[in-house]
Amino acid sequence: MSIDWVAFTPYSALAGGLLIGLASALLVLGIGRVAGMSGIIGGLFSGSHGEVWRWYFLTGLLLSSVIYRLFAVLPPIQVTSNVPVLVVAGLLVGVGTRYGGGCTSGHGICGLSRLSMRSLIATLSFMAAGFVTVYIMRHLIGGF
Repeated sequence: MSIDWVAFTPYSALAGGLLIGLASALLVLGIGRVAGMSGIIGGLFSGSHGEVWRWYFLTGLLLSSVIYRLFAVLPPIQVTSNVPVLVVAGLLVGVGTRYGGGCTSGHGICGLSRLSMRSLIATLSFMAAGFVTVYIMRHLIGGF
């Protein structure tokens, strides 16, 4: 494996990580909510009235790419998989967030920063499942 030095962007990655951390910290310190995207989006569709913060957070997330575009060129999007594989993958992620009690952003960013053992186990499980899935799909089955 080698690094594509032309596409390597450590400063924008650092800035993005800092902004994610800042947004997560402001959300938990400001209103006591965890910045887990599955919970935020799930709450929008569960009929939780009076929680307009979810819309604000999601709007800020979407607007961040517009703001980023003012300063840099967005990378091209290349989808190399077919639609059925993407649909199945999305459904499996949804099922995993239900069984895992949250998503990678909730456990990996917010849970680990609170030193939650449950989030550590969940994050290690997410990562291990991802490694195994990529290995199987790319090296044993191939073509995905």
